Amino acid sequence: MSTTANFQIAEEKKISRKDILFSLARVPGTDRIFCGSSDGTVYQTDLAAEKPEPTAIEGEFQHRPGGYVTGLALAAGNRRLVSGAYDRQLIWWDTETGKSIHRVENAHAKWIRKVVASPDGQLIASVADDMVCRLWNAGSGEPVAELRGHRIETPQYYPSMLFTCAFSPDGSRLATADKTGHIIIWDVASRKEISTLDASCMYTWDPKQRRHSIGGVRSLAFSPDGRTLVAGGIGQIGNIDHLGANARIRFFDWEKAVTIAEVEASESKGLVERLAFHPGGNWLLGCGGDNGGFAILIDPTTRKIVFEGKAPFHIHDFLLTDSPERFIAAGHNGLVVQKISGV
Repeated sequence: MSTTANFQIAEEKKISRKDILFSLARVPGTDRIFCGSSDGTVYQTDLAAEKPEPTAIEGEFQHRPGGYVTGLALAAGNRRLVSGAYDRQLIWWDTETGKSIHRVENAHAKWIRKVVASPDGQLIASVADDMVCRLWNAGSGEPVAELRGHRIETPQYYPSMLFTCAFSPDGSRLATADKTGHIIIWDVASRKEISTLDASCMYTWDPKQRRHSIGGVRSLAFSPDGRTLVAGGIGQIGNIDHLGANARIRFFDWEKAVTIAEVEASESKGLVERLAFHPGGNWLLGCGGDNGGFAILIDPTTRKIVFEGKAPFHIHDFLLTDSPERFIAAGHNGLVVQKISGV
């Protein structure tokens, strides 16, 4: 990878695969991870092993073959893993036995795009292309609430998509974001909408060549103090048959519903698929890609890019480890462990 200023990102370990990995979850205090695949399977492996070998976890309930597993979340004291996929199912797994124990067969009416756990591990949030965010009891799998506020269609009257969601660090707020760049902040306790934000700059509509749209907000993250929300996506695209625009990240003061700053990459093209702050607020990491992959580090104070470089592949998800400078990334044809260094 290339480097800017004093930051560097170095590869520690890589596992090549033939599938695409869309989602990750990790047992805290370990290098034991779960990953969701394009073949409809959830795999587990220990990256601390000399030769890590991902193996499928099984049980009575399974996702359908080819049903991309796009969301994974550990919850309920890390005793439960919840997976969501394009087959519209949510499946609960016992992390000790690796067996499926509960299923909601039609958790959503359309493709599930993201599954996240609240910071206390008691709630699961799932979002899907039916434009609904649903909350679930993390332990039992029982439905708790549904949040409706995103429009089913784009302004051009085509089906929209609800790509992502994120809890605030204290769990009191939940952000959801869609294809048109509409972001809603919800009060988790009351289930009420409390703020809306605009990131329509990440949405491109071509009214002439293809009559088709692309882009949208693909990632969200709250700052460690919960005051700032960042959204990741892509800039305006000239040729909508390709992700041929620069990666874009927008900073919001969500309480005032105003944009603080916008950061556009100079070298990295494609979607920002995942965002995460260093726990101490030292940096913001964004990863994603188009045909290739990238990693971007931003100084949250100056909101300037301090590192921008290529990744081994298009990254769909990554997780910070117990040492936040070390992260695990998953995507097209592989898993990789990388380490951030610098000041």
